[in-house]
Amino acid sequence: MIPDYYEFCNSAKIVSGTKAIEHIGYELASLGASRPLVLTNKQLRDLKVATVVLDALKDTEAEVVAVYDDVPVDSSVVVVNDVARVYRETGADAIVAVGGGSVLDTAKGATIVLTHGAEDLMEYRGAESLMGRRAVAFIAIPTTAGTGSEVTSAAVIKDTERHVKMGFTSLSLLPDVAILDPRMTVGLPPRLTASTAMDALTHAVESFSCVQANPLSDCYARAAIDLIREYLPTVMADPKDRGARLALANAALLAGAAFSNAMVGIVHAMGHATGGVADVPHGDAMAILLPHGMTYNLDAAGDRYGELLMNLAGAEAYASTPRDERPAAAVEAVRSMMRTLHEQAGLPLTLGEAGVLPEHVSEIATAALNDGAMSMNPKQPTYEELTTILKDAL
Repeated sequence: MIPDYYEFCNSAKIVSGTKAIEHIGYELASLGASRPLVLTNKQLRDLKVATVVLDALKDTEAEVVAVYDDVPVDSSVVVVNDVARVYRETGADAIVAVGGGSVLDTAKGATIVLTHGAEDLMEYRGAESLMGRRAVAFIAIPTTAGTGSEVTSAAVIKDTERHVKMGFTSLSLLPDVAILDPRMTVGLPPRLTASTAMDALTHAVESFSCVQANPLSDCYARAAIDLIREYLPTVMADPKDRGARLALANAALLAGAAFSNAMVGIVHAMGHATGGVADVPHGDAMAILLPHGMTYNLDAAGDRYGELLMNLAGAEAYASTPRDERPAAAVEAVRSMMRTLHEQAGLPLTLGEAGVLPEHVSEIATAALNDGAMSMNPKQPTYEELTTILKDAL
C-alpha cells in the first residue's frame, strides 16, 4: 500500500566502476575545491588502500593539504573536533573521506562543526544537526561494503566518556559524491566481508519493514538484498573477484539509500546499545540480532518479511513456500545465511560469542529503549520483552 505521505532524498552523485577513483580530480573541480583534507585511518594507510586515492590525487590540479589518519574503529566526538581543527589550520576546502563507516561518519561530524563555526560536536547532537547548506565539499570513498554511509543522511559517533553511541541526522550530511571502486574492498578479509555484508542486509530488511518504508526505499532495499544473495557467496569463495566486490559495494550503497529514507528499527536499536555497552562490532551485532528482531516483529511485519522471501531466498523458494509460511521462511533464510558465514568466516552466532555477558543485558535493554531507531520499528517493545530477546540471543 502506498503511504499517505513520504519523502525520499538521495542527492549524492554516484561514481561506480573499475578505476572510478581516477575521476576524483574532476569531481573536486566540479565542487570548486582544490585543497582537500584526506581523512582515513592508519590501517588503510599501512595496507596501501588509501595510497590508491592519494596517487590518484597526485595526477590532478588539487593539493592535498593534510592526511589525517588517526580515526579510531569507533568514531568519537574528540576525533571529530580534532579533524575540524586540522581542517581550519590547514586552510582546506574539501574533505575526502577514505574508509569504513567510522571514517565517513567522522567526516560528517566534522562538517557539522565546521559549518556551524563551532568547536564541539556535542552542541549539535540529534535530528537536524546540520541546518542550512553545508560549508564543506565532501567526497566519500567507502572501503567496506556495509554501512552505506556514503549515501546516508546520518552519522553515529561515540561519546567515549559516557560509552554511548549518538546519532546525528540531516539531509545536509549527504556527501556530494560517493565513489565506489573495487580496489577499495578487494583486500578485505572474509571475516570483515561477512560482517559488513550482514550490516548492509540488515539495513535493507529493516528499511523494508519499518514504519517509514515507502515505494522508493522498497526498490532500493529489494535490489540490495538481491545483490547480496547473488554476490556474497561469490566473494566468500573468491575474495579477489572484482566484479562481485563492486556488486557488494553497490548493494551496501542501495541499502544505505533505503534506510537513510525509511529508517531502521529494533535490530539497530539493540545493536547500537550492544556496541556502546559491550563494544561488539556493529556488523557482528547486526548479524546476530537480525533474526531475533525479525522474529519479534513477525506479528506486526510478517507480511512484509513474506514479500522479502523472494529476495532473500530466490524465486524458486518463494514460489514453493505457502503464503502463510513465507514470513517464518524469510527469518530462516537469514539464519541459514548466518550459519554459512559462521562456517566460512567465523562470524559469531550469539551475543555471548561476541563478548556480551549476562550482566550486560539490563544495560543494553535500557539503552536500546532510548535509541531513536526504536521509534521506527513496527511495534514497540517493553523493557521485559527486550531483555527476553537479548537473553535468547546470548
